Amino acid sequence: MIDRCGRNIDYLRISVTDRCNLRCIYCMPEEGVQHVSRSLILQEEEILRICQVMAELGIRKIKLTGGEPLVRSGMPQLVEKLKNMTGIEKVTLTTNGVLLKEQMKDFARAGLDGLNISLDTLDEACSRRITRRDELDRTLEGISEALKYPEISLKINCVPLGIPEQDLCEVAFLARDHKVHVRFIEMMPIGMGKEFHGVSEVELLRILGEKLPRFSPYVGEPLGNGPCHYYDVDGFSGKIGFISAVSHKFCGECNRIRLTSQGFLKTCLQYAAGRDLREVIRSGGSDEVLKAVILEALAEKPDGHAFGGSLEKQKEDKTEKLCMAQIGG
Repeated sequence: MIDRCGRNIDYLRISVTDRCNLRCIYCMPEEGVQHVSRSLILQEEEILRICQVMAELGIRKIKLTGGEPLVRSGMPQLVEKLKNMTGIEKVTLTTNGVLLKEQMKDFARAGLDGLNISLDTLDEACSRRITRRDELDRTLEGISEALKYPEISLKINCVPLGIPEQDLCEVAFLARDHKVHVRFIEMMPIGMGKEFHGVSEVELLRILGEKLPRFSPYVGEPLGNGPCHYYDVDGFSGKIGFISAVSHKFCGECNRIRLTSQGFLKTCLQYAAGRDLREVIRSGGSDEVLKAVILEALAEKPDGHAFGGSLEKQKEDKTEKLCMAQIGG
């Protein structure tokens, strides 16, 4: 699908649930989380129907996310069905890893292409502070289990918060000791993230440069579906990457659209605009009607976000008010 800016939209991120077994401080409030009724969440057959229509329109890569996708049952089976769908070339999954160890074998059998595991620190106390839960050991067990399947690419996602005890260099060293890529994701001013300044890419390079060996920009084949740019580090088995949506805006190369767990199609992370695909399906709309609605939304995909703009612009009604767990990270 080519949008009005000439961008080839071939990547769909699907949130399968708004629920999560962690309460990360930049993503969800500690208490009082209002989950939607399960009847409002897309059913598996609805997800598959949307994906088939999307594949016919040109979507080739699918990322399953949440909330935490592994709290929803039947995820390996969903991966297998998507992998067998005509037109879909790659299926990947983002998870916090807490429930991964028990399901990893099933994901491998299903043909999962890649895993992104969220890990913001290796310090137990800091992990409890960030996630408000004591689950670091289970996440590390999930990572260890995933490493047993080298055919599945593994990436570690870390959101720098500017907390000294987070020790970003220790997270980066995972790419030295294992064949994984560690990506540092700049804080997005969405939902709870608006309360944090995070750490810029320039500052990250300074911090990492104090302890890591020599960096050099990676210039090989693309290592994923999205905008991350990578560095080779001397002596490392994997690479270090940066996704810096605010300080290094990459909207001109955006290739993605998002589907929330309730079936709302978002064409830009910042803005609330889009189309309700669940309503189309549950009101009896045909696949042709579904395609037309998807293309209508795509025709309105903005040139880019306005993160970092004036406070007045950030407060406009058209900007997204939901937290990342509700949107789909």
